[in-house]
Amino acid sequence: MEIERINDTTIKFYITYADIEDRGFDSEEIWYNRERGEEFFFEMINEAHDHENFEIEGPLWIQVQAFDKGLEIVVTRGQMNDGNVKLEIPVSKDKDDDMDESIVDMLDEQLRSRKKERDAATVEDPLSIVIAFADFEDLIRLSQSVTLNQVKNEVYSMENTYYLHIEFDDFYDEDEQDNILSRVLEFGNESDVSIYRIKEYGNTIVSENGLHVISTHFS
Repeated sequence: MEIERINDTTIKFYITYADIEDRGFDSEEIWYNRERGEEFFFEMINEAHDHENFEIEGPLWIQVQAFDKGLEIVVTRGQMNDGNVKLEIPVSKDKDDDMDESIVDMLDEQLRSRKKERDAATVEDPLSIVIAFADFEDLIRLSQSVTLNQVKNEVYSMENTYYLHIEFDDFYDEDEQDNILSRVLEFGNESDVSIYRIKEYGNTIVSENGLHVISTHFS
């Protein structure tokens, strides 16, 4: 992430999508998950404080622009004077009303539009899904019922939950993939926790051929 100090009250960030994922966040979370979006934002602000001594007291004005490879975020700190807020914004003031909105709400239609463009550009990417299991016994039963020899699959644990990450290549067609997933989902539930967060904060149980390894050890 690049940090540029514009003046005493304004700072600019540029962060790539790869850097976002390296930090344990997923683009879906930043756009649609309020809690994770705010966590991501304040992580950047804290880093700016450490490197540039940028204080975040008082109201903030935020402008976000999405590019092909990352996000540019401009943050301006308001100055309180006799109960009034003074903002010296070095860019267009068309979005002054954003001051009163939440951090995630400020990721406006431009971001959503950019996401749709990126999704369309990556339509050929492998299908990836995370399945959650409350009990390891469910994973054992799955490993004894379903074979994933031609599918990348890894097993993780995090916060008393086990996760199976499945990633298809082009070996199976869509109907075959759906059939495999329907069988897997008989034993677990699709998780809304991203694989990036699991890899960052969880523990790796089996890094390759997860179901085969479990089946071998618990036959």
